[in-house]
Amino acid sequence: MGEPTEIRTAGIEHAEAASGAGSVDGAVPSVPTPDGASRAARTRSAALRLRIHEQRRNPSRPRVFFELALIGLSYWIYSLVRNAVPEQEAVAQKHASWIWHFEQHLGIAVEHSINHAVNSVTWLIVGMNYYYATLHFIITIGVLVWLYRSHPGRYAAARSVLFVTTGIALVGFYFFPLAPPRLMDGGGFIDTVKVHQTWGSMASGAGAHVSNQYAAMPSMHIGWSMWCGLAIFFLARPLWVRLLGLLYPLTTLMVIVSTANHFWMDAVCGEICLAVGFLAARLIYHQWAYRLPRTPHEPAPDEPVTVPAQWTAPVGASRR
Repeated sequence: MGEPTEIRTAGIEHAEAASGAGSVDGAVPSVPTPDGASRAARTRSAALRLRIHEQRRNPSRPRVFFELALIGLSYWIYSLVRNAVPEQEAVAQKHASWIWHFEQHLGIAVEHSINHAVNSVTWLIVGMNYYYATLHFIITIGVLVWLYRSHPGRYAAARSVLFVTTGIALVGFYFFPLAPPRLMDGGGFIDTVKVHQTWGSMASGAGAHVSNQYAAMPSMHIGWSMWCGLAIFFLARPLWVRLLGLLYPLTTLMVIVSTANHFWMDAVCGEICLAVGFLAARLIYHQWAYRLPRTPHEPAPDEPVTVPAQWTAPVGASRR
């Protein structure tokens, strides 16, 4: 005897569904994938989840116009928020006093001595003033471009580290206004830009009127320079270039202290923000930024769905 009509029909319909017969164009099958199929039939939500999962583990090649727009928009928001914070001078002075006394308690309050010693060497302090005003942006943009061109598979994760770090810094600027050493009452620090009349700094001179003077904690000069230095150290090939990568944040640290733009603790908090940025990118991409593939794996073209031969046979055929 043959199988009941209902069972035979169900078996044929199952085989047809597995082989793609009788499907409607544009519809996404929702049946579970049996073992042996070459490509899973998924619902739209499952396909979206898989795409997100693959994107996190293997970021796609970034699009240049999107990245330019994203960086431009992000910097505009950064400048807007940083400069929109009310300049609470009394609170900022109080916080500066706290930081200075805390460093004295730890025995690391040497910023005053460094500031005066370096200021006595005119060519050196003038060079540091220009360094502070320019390289902060030039090197960061240069490293972003280098990552985009030479390490596209790691670019998105590295860029995410930078964005998270900067976002945390904005919170610090808003809730912890801090007078830099050169503006601290009774600190005796030298404002080297004002004394030597060098141009370009948004912290002193004419630029001071359009920049928040008390957005000093944490130091993004340190956060961004360390981000650049680590990218160069881990990803560059020549040893001398990697060593320059390590030297860059160390030099920046000396510059921000010598020019009296930051305390040591500003730098420490900048590094903490960067560490959180790396952890956030690690959670997003399931890998440390510099351990991702150098270039994204190009998606393979869709293969036709193939199924084991027995799926196409009627249900009762094996019993005959």
